[in-house]
Amino acid sequence: MPEEPAFFVHESACVDEGAVIGSGTKIWHFSHVSAAAKIGAHCNIGQNVYVAPHVVVGDYCKIQNNVSLYDGVELADYVFCGPSMVFTNVLRPRCKFPQAGHAFYQKTPVGEGASIGANATVVCGHRIGKNSFIAAGSVVTADVPDHALMVGVPARQKGWVCACGELLTQALYCPRCGRRYARAAHGLAEETDGRG
Repeated sequence: MPEEPAFFVHESACVDEGAVIGSGTKIWHFSHVSAAAKIGAHCNIGQNVYVAPHVVVGDYCKIQNNVSLYDGVELADYVFCGPSMVFTNVLRPRCKFPQAGHAFYQKTPVGEGASIGANATVVCGHRIGKNSFIAAGSVVTADVPDHALMVGVPARQKGWVCACGELLTQALYCPRCGRRYARAAHGLAEETDGRG
């Protein structure tokens, strides 16, 4: 008797031979995962999602409907990509002078726990910080610090957010879960009490 696959692929979806899919991941209607793509465990890949070759998706990520993850995009664990948000991977695309091949594509690393809202655009070549929050419809044109709240076109920082998603106070305290933060090299880092 054949063994059941450790992940779910809807009958209308296409997963190319050579793609790596983690256990517990679900791939829904009309999505396409290319060969050489790597998707971690317990992810949810929504309807009409495209995952290009060489894309890396961490564990527990949620990719909502109509998102394309192009070559160069690297998602850490627990990343949320809202419906119809956009990644790019070439800074100056030209049809007449194509820049084809993995070596030409810009990297866009997205840190653990980051959330990117519906219809936001992330211009390639920029780091999206850990636990940052990109508001719906924003256009990211620069690196985003860890825990930053980014809003607008172009996206500008409007505050700081906790790992749980709550807006931090001016004292960098979370009123929902009680976490405290301090300034760090890439934005904010959670303070610990030394019991680690």
